[in-house]
Amino acid sequence: MIAYVTVGADDIARAKVFYNALLPALGYTLSEGVEGLSYVLPVAEGQSIILPDFYVKPTFNGAPASAGNGAMVAFEAANQQQVRDLHAAALAHGGTDEGQPGFRAAYGPNFYVGYLRDPQGNKMSLFSSNPSEPGRDG
Repeated sequence: MIAYVTVGADDIARAKVFYNALLPALGYTLSEGVEGLSYVLPVAEGQSIILPDFYVKPTFNGAPASAGNGAMVAFEAANQQQVRDLHAAALAHGGTDEGQPGFRAAYGPNFYVGYLRDPQGNKMSLFSSNPSEPGRDG
């Protein structure tokens, strides 16, 4: 089980604008400290912790942050409309497009996905596999 994902950022304020346009809509809450941004899913009393957490932090070694070649974080949305809405919000808040939302021939017929990069260049996807929505073939 993945417990958390961390991406580096040289400009935490800029990263905050970007991630605040996405992650609260997916249920994450933000804690901010000198160590950076911590996005976690809320836990009701008596409930087990919901993973993974997502952290945006300056690099530990002080070198400039860089995006991992081949690395990507995927966030699951509730439906196709939320994928479109969050992809647009990401672009409006400093992100860059890496692939407009839609179906891809290489993936299953219900896998609806959009790709983007955060202001630091970290790649991510927003996807929905909601079986109650129309698929690629229907």
